[in-house]
Amino acid sequence: MALHVGFLLVWVCWHLSVVGQLLEGDKCFFPFYYKNAIYHDCIKFEAKQKWCSLNETYRGYWKYCSEGDFAKCVFPFWFRRTIYWECTDDAETFGKKWCSLTRNYNKEKIWKYCD
Repeated sequence: MALHVGFLLVWVCWHLSVVGQLLEGDKCFFPFYYKNAIYHDCIKFEAKQKWCSLNETYRGYWKYCSEGDFAKCVFPFWFRRTIYWECTDDAETFGKKWCSLTRNYNKEKIWKYCD
């Protein structure tokens, strides 16, 4: 019986330490690696809500993304031969505005749709 209580106590302490880390306001880590891919924003992979890793390489520490966690547009950014100071619909098939998540879209090609 004492052995079971000991295991339970260890599990509770470990669980509280993990939950405590999440409640302290840990920030999303961008970019992060998950299943042999790199992500620069919150993802909805195998989940109902978007989430992010709390480590550079996902190791089981994660959180659901809140408004302040999503990747921010970087202005100005360079696309083709133009510098943009706001979201653009240039080269977007459906006319939806987008922005770069880095200063040089031509090099990194990392982007997202604007809200």
